[in-house]
Amino acid sequence: MEMGTTGETDRPEWVGLPGGLLALRRLLLVVWTVLLTVATALPLALFAGAGWAAFGAIWPLALVWGWVLLGRNWRSWRYAERADDLLISRGVLWREETVVPYGRMQLVEVTSGPLERRFGLASVQLHTAAAATDARIPGLAPQEAQRLRDRLTELGEARSAGL
Repeated sequence: MEMGTTGETDRPEWVGLPGGLLALRRLLLVVWTVLLTVATALPLALFAGAGWAAFGAIWPLALVWGWVLLGRNWRSWRYAERADDLLISRGVLWREETVVPYGRMQLVEVTSGPLERRFGLASVQLHTAAAATDARIPGLAPQEAQRLRDRLTELGEARSAGL
């Protein structure tokens, strides 16, 4: 499995996110769907009758729709390291591509919450002087997140020293 790009080519080598992020998001979708289904169907069954409890079935339908959308969203995330900047691309309907020049990076963080750690994931957060260009790459393997942080920090220091 390719964990990053190192080449200085004209066309960027895009790297997608590992599947653990998709598994985590789908698990959360299932948990919330079950909770919402019970919270909707149970009170309706108790207070309005069994026929009204069928309205709780809207949440499993939302689960199917959300399952597909989460897969499409996960596939849309990718990043590429180029000679002078980092590209981050995401979005299905509205594509968003962020370009973060190495010389503009002020801080590169690796974060991992309890659920992310359980699924073996970490996120890289990039901070620049302009808040609008802050960027995040979620759901990376912790080793890749640390490698990316170290590489971006090294390149950022080298580029900012040349300003």
